[in-house]
Amino acid sequence: MELIQNTPDLSAYLAPGEAIDHEHPLVWETAARLARDAADSYAYARLAFEFVRDTIPHSQDSGDPRVTWRASDVLEQGTGICYAKAHALAALLRAEDIPTALCYQKFDVVHGLVAVRFNGAWHRQDPRGNKPGVDAQFSLDGERLAFAPDPEFNELDYPVLYAEPHPVVLNALKAAPDRPHLWKTLPTAL
Repeated sequence: MELIQNTPDLSAYLAPGEAIDHEHPLVWETAARLARDAADSYAYARLAFEFVRDTIPHSQDSGDPRVTWRASDVLEQGTGICYAKAHALAALLRAEDIPTALCYQKFDVVHGLVAVRFNGAWHRQDPRGNKPGVDAQFSLDGERLAFAPDPEFNELDYPVLYAEPHPVVLNALKAAPDRPHLWKTLPTAL
């Protein structure tokens, strides 16, 4: 699948925003801590991915009712669904000048992940969090995502790479008082 930038300006995928608030002190501190153990930007990206995937539980898996959407809130509260975890990873990567996009898949509901730019190409990564049946890994050599869409069930990969969260995703997160409510209002398409 060819990934398509929503905007041709690569600097948009480095910019801070409302949800990807990588200028927030907590994001900077976390990025700096991770960067100390990284030999290069690829190693840093892998460490940041594993940090978000493994240390911030997916709130559905953990049963946490809180809804987070801003990267700094995800890091502070240590919880989030796929979209929020993607926002946190994007902020950590952008804090270290790694172009990062938000991208989506369609299943029964829309699933959120990121794409990182290395060696002149975009590579999708899914920091959702592993569990039985889900084994997402950081890879620039073939995708190792949490889920693979099945076209027979009208599932698909959206090819567009967004610099900011898609409005239907961000609106659903912001409007939800808790995760049970959010689960009833998750977007089913972009």
